[in-house]
Amino acid sequence: MTDQLSATFAALADPTRRAILARLSQGETTVKDLIAPFDLSPPAISKHLKVLEHSGLISRSRSAQWRPCKLEPQPLKEVADWLSQYKVIWDQQLDRLDAYLQELQANQTKGN
Repeated sequence: MTDQLSATFAALADPTRRAILARLSQGETTVKDLIAPFDLSPPAISKHLKVLEHSGLISRSRSAQWRPCKLEPQPLKEVADWLSQYKVIWDQQLDRLDAYLQELQANQTKGN
């Protein structure tokens, strides 16, 4: 059994699944409508949906013959929370890079 964060990252690793999530970010839709923009078979899309559902990124329901899918944002929030702890480090490194580039630029201006 994998932890939730690992399952979320594994699901997000595939571009088709990210495209499905992007579509669902616009609102709930049916499986049939999700299949339309992809050059994939319904069984292939179904496999992607199962991975997304297993990771908790989407939920599926049944309403008569309709099978709507809905984005579940909680796993994405958990990813954002996990990444936020590294934002300070990235910001510090980018600040150092910016200072270094300004120093190089100043030295180059002096040399000309």
